Amino acid sequence: MPFLSQAVRRIKPSPTIAVTTRAAELKAAGRDVIGLGAGEPDFDTPDHIKEAAIAAIRRGDTKYTPIHGTKALREAISAKFARENNLAYTPDEIAVCCGGKQVLFNAILATVDPGDEVVIPAPYWVSYPDIVQLAGGTPVFAVAGADMGFKIGAVQLQRAITAKTKWVILNSPANPTGAAYSRDELASLAKVLMRNPHVWVMVDDIYEHLTYDGFKFTSLAEVEPALKPRTLTINGVSKAYSMTGWRVGYAGGPIELIKAMANVQSQSTTHTSSISQAAATAALNGPMDFLVGWRKSFAERRDLVVAKLNAAPGLTCMKPEGAFYVYPSCAGTIGKKTPAGKTIANDTDFVTYLLETEGVAVVQGNAFGLEPYFRISYATKTAALEDACMRITRACAALK
Repeated sequence: MPFLSQAVRRIKPSPTIAVTTRAAELKAAGRDVIGLGAGEPDFDTPDHIKEAAIAAIRRGDTKYTPIHGTKALREAISAKFARENNLAYTPDEIAVCCGGKQVLFNAILATVDPGDEVVIPAPYWVSYPDIVQLAGGTPVFAVAGADMGFKIGAVQLQRAITAKTKWVILNSPANPTGAAYSRDELASLAKVLMRNPHVWVMVDDIYEHLTYDGFKFTSLAEVEPALKPRTLTINGVSKAYSMTGWRVGYAGGPIELIKAMANVQSQSTTHTSSISQAAATAALNGPMDFLVGWRKSFAERRDLVVAKLNAAPGLTCMKPEGAFYVYPSCAGTIGKKTPAGKTIANDTDFVTYLLETEGVAVVQGNAFGLEPYFRISYATKTAALEDACMRITRACAALK
């Protein structure tokens, strides 16, 4: 359409949201569909958090708040960073936004000009490159395949950095792979970043509390404190507290960056819901014992899905350290024909085949920057996962 801006033409709709929407449409039309595309826990928000929101409504906390959040919430976030990450951020160094996505959006829009480059490890969360392109920047991809555990190393990072690099984005545990960087791996990347003082670092820690098998999470600025003055440490309540719909993300960073992000936000959403902020304050200040059971369930589901996918003809699947995704390769299905005679040419064909023939909705690897793979979210009931894996196995076995 000729009246659309060049910025909008540079981006595309979120593929993960598109898959979830399509699965819902098919279900509404009467199809038996198992949706494994959504990146949200299936557990309910803990009761003490919901009660805090209800109490906020009853006492009339329903008015505008400061752009970057209430004093109580920013103090809770500051205390969280100190308690869990050994990072000292004052409340003035805290940004509160409408989800982690808006944190990223505000930071990129506040700092990236046309010609600036942003290094993004691939596979990547689908929104990273589009947000960079919306601002006129150029995504530069550092690809790490299964042979590297889906994690880039120091050599790859250094090769990706140029004089035009403004940011490096690191996500651990990662969407879509669940791969998580150890302290030693982060220290290796930190050495590269220390040699490149013009590069800032955006650290997406949203899956921090969802790690398994004794993996110890560490944030980058904790590993290398000298990087903290040019690091934006991003987190939120969506995943660890099952609060995706509440829309509260936050970050700690240098005060001048935080102020610039507030300027951007002042011309968009102003602030996130006052009710959601009250709930997030209760979440961060409250108990986290519920996570023990959640992590146990997620780990059991992960092990179930990994075992069943590795038994399916043409598929191989690594066991991730965190988050609630697996990223299996479907390379063994490429070139085969479906019962209807269609050749599977790529991972998009494969996931389309799964949806059309077996009613299993997953997301193609093309959306995440590494093919031929697909992403499964195992944040759903065990019975549904077992059924979905049986259908996927049946679909693979039918290829010739």
